[in-house]
Amino acid sequence: MKKDEELSPELRRVAREGGTEAPFTGAYVNNHEKGMYRCAICGTELFSSLTKFDSGTGWPSFTNPANLAHVELKTDSSLGIQRTEVVCKTCGAHLGHVFDDGPHDQGGKRYCINSICLDFEKGGV
Repeated sequence: MKKDEELSPELRRVAREGGTEAPFTGAYVNNHEKGMYRCAICGTELFSSLTKFDSGTGWPSFTNPANLAHVELKTDSSLGIQRTEVVCKTCGAHLGHVFDDGPHDQGGKRYCINSICLDFEKGGV
């Protein structure tokens, strides 16, 4: 697990301060390789490439986590609207938000995740 002082200013801003990276700028928005997305801070498995889809929103989007026990969902009212924040359960990193506008045939959820909070490991899915 990385210590907070080892994080880049941008990763610290997003993962520790609840920020958001600009849309269409993240490393994994257009990644179509097979593999596992892990927490960039602690390495916990978060999302499989098998659940990734192109939402057109500018952030990597997934229909569900690889293991629900690895994420925590919290109420977020920070912008004056109620959203559901997605947090790494191991290290508490803010990852993004989950919305109810995902593919209906796959449960209807869209986990909208900041690329900077993820590391990608090819293969093994």
